[in-house]
Amino acid sequence: MPHRHDLPAPHWIVLDDARIATYVLEPRDRRPVGDVVLCHGTPWSAAVWAQVAHHLAADHRVLLYDMPGYGASIGPDPADVDLPTQSRRLAALLAHWGTEAPHVIAHDIGGAVALGAHLVEGARMASLYLLDIVTLDPWGSPFFRLVAQHEEAFAALPGNLHAALVREYIAGAAHGTLAADLVAALARPWCTEDGQPAFYRQIAQLSPEHTRPIAEALGTVSCPVRVAWGEADPWIPSTQAAELAARLPGDVDAVLFPGAGHLVPLEAGDHLAADIAAWVGAHGSPGSVGPHTAG
Repeated sequence: MPHRHDLPAPHWIVLDDARIATYVLEPRDRRPVGDVVLCHGTPWSAAVWAQVAHHLAADHRVLLYDMPGYGASIGPDPADVDLPTQSRRLAALLAHWGTEAPHVIAHDIGGAVALGAHLVEGARMASLYLLDIVTLDPWGSPFFRLVAQHEEAFAALPGNLHAALVREYIAGAAHGTLAADLVAALARPWCTEDGQPAFYRQIAQLSPEHTRPIAEALGTVSCPVRVAWGEADPWIPSTQAAELAARLPGDVDAVLFPGAGHLVPLEAGDHLAADIAAWVGAHGSPGSVGPHTAG
């Protein structure tokens, strides 16, 4: 059996001149009932979703990817990693996968990317599950602003200092203490020759200016939405969950995961996987299942 934090080997595709690592999990013994797409945030990769992905793949085709500039999609040729560009890529990726209206589960800036793909790029979705997402003001820490002003200086840090900074930054996302080996695994993509400048590049290109139009258009979301949050999120206060739900059409639930911080997929993975599975199961899948593989 695969380890709960493992994903299969990636299928590589090229979109918008960016080489993207994509992943697919499916039921072993029957046709999937629908498609689920999992979108990661920063400074993460698809790996944070592995436990949830394996749970959902009992019944669904589960599609994941490392956004350009993140995880295995970090490369020697820098790609634009701003939110509008990532939203266009997600819409194109959904078309590439042949999924007509998937359930989209999105975390952190993945929420802004998914909302942008839906609201701006016109991507159809069966439902949206938005977890600790970056959309409403205020967001962006003083560290973000400092990096934006001094990106080149940070990118030139000695490797050991950079690695220590990344590990400390990642550890600070959780409410409790993350295992050292898990922190090291999450930090590893950023601690390479290409990864170090990529870490600061993605921070510098993230801007609240790109989420404000999305926040203003939340009332036009045209699919069912569930909002979820780590109750003790140290990065984005859980009070944003109710505010976000109130801006969306219809009667939107906002569920909190007690004792969890920003990294709910890793801090409360079992509970999160069960909640997502129940949500997806309750809302069906109007689109047909696409091709067998994600590559």
